[in-house]
Amino acid sequence: MTDKGLREREELFVQEEVDNVRKSLDAFGEQDYATVTRVVAAMVRSLKAGGKVMFCGNGGSAAEAQHLAAELASRQNYDRPPAASLALTVDSSALTAIANDYAYSSIFARQVAGLGHKGDVLVCLSASGTSKNVVSALNEAEGRGITTVAMTGKFPRDLKSANYVLAMPSTDTAHVQELHLVVGHIILSLVERLMFPAPALESLASPFGWGEHL
Repeated sequence: MTDKGLREREELFVQEEVDNVRKSLDAFGEQDYATVTRVVAAMVRSLKAGGKVMFCGNGGSAAEAQHLAAELASRQNYDRPPAASLALTVDSSALTAIANDYAYSSIFARQVAGLGHKGDVLVCLSASGTSKNVVSALNEAEGRGITTVAMTGKFPRDLKSANYVLAMPSTDTAHVQELHLVVGHIILSLVERLMFPAPALESLASPFGWGEHL
């Protein structure tokens, strides 16, 4: 194959991948939009009551858990006060101690048991919906009155009992994780606006009644 033919083949692959992500986003419909707004309301209620938002996941989802927690603790779109959030993936001493002393499947659940309180929110990220340590964290949270959010692939599987399920319309792990980040940013952008309205955004709140359902 010539260099030109190889380049055209690679460009076609890139286009197909972009199209696949676009199709998945297009498949994220009105029912999902409603769930997103309910998740936002749950987070805002928790934060206003002095609670916090926790995130957990494995591998790429662990990185996304840290990413999303940082958006709340720092800022996403504009300067404002911090919001209480943490990723249960970042404490290497806790993770390795719990895995060694108990089980790897307990690394998040034990942190939820120690750090979580009724009224907090736990966001569980798992493309497969079957990650044992994430499922264990969900179960622990449910037993403590913590609101649970599952962000999964097309099939929520073992995370389907969460209070709110956001199942991305894809079975491809990479695309699911990409969609998790898109949807996560949308959720936190709304939380930011409702918790800490910027002067330029205050005029937007009134016509739409943002926050009136909280």
